[in-house]
Amino acid sequence: MTEPAAAYFLPPKRVLVVEDDPALCAYLASALEDAGFSVDQAHDRAQAGVFFMSDAPPALVLLDLGLPPHASTMTEGLALLELALQASPACKIIVLTGQDEAAAALQAVRLGAFDFLVKPVSFAAILSALKRAQLFAQQESRLSTLGEARLHLTTRLDEGPKEAACNAEEQLLRRVMAATDYNVTEAARQLGLAREHIYYYLKKYGIQRPG
Repeated sequence: MTEPAAAYFLPPKRVLVVEDDPALCAYLASALEDAGFSVDQAHDRAQAGVFFMSDAPPALVLLDLGLPPHASTMTEGLALLELALQASPACKIIVLTGQDEAAAALQAVRLGAFDFLVKPVSFAAILSALKRAQLFAQQESRLSTLGEARLHLTTRLDEGPKEAACNAEEQLLRRVMAATDYNVTEAARQLGLAREHIYYYLKKYGIQRPG
């Protein structure tokens, strides 16, 4: 089988910046645009959620965990992180925090964040993290065309292999459904399953098209 041309695997250049400080958000957007990115901005979970409920959710996200109305905690940012990865499992999310970095890092990694940066952080470090995320997204796109998927799996060891298998099953289905724009027929073809089985798993895991 001949692998598609490398030009197909263009890294994503659009990034969503989620930051509650309007001045900092505007600065990051301007600097990223100067670096060649297209940038969307959001200042809270509700605004950011609109992008993930769209037909073209962001592939790269720079996310401040301290968002209103609870900017002094990580609650809103972590909730958005979880929502984002459910809506767009292939999304690469780089989290920023100025709070308890050990606790924030643990929770962010558990939920599937791609990278973790502690404020204050230089723009050079942010740009480097985004470029790493681009590279990963590019290579995962290549794997997808070869019929492979890279999953991020976090599970409790004391729940045993059955629970781990269910988590992997759900994540794989979410990834394929998102990649096929929730086309059940195409998802069934890619997974080698009957359409009826896809509908069963969608109901089992409560998976619906965003929006």
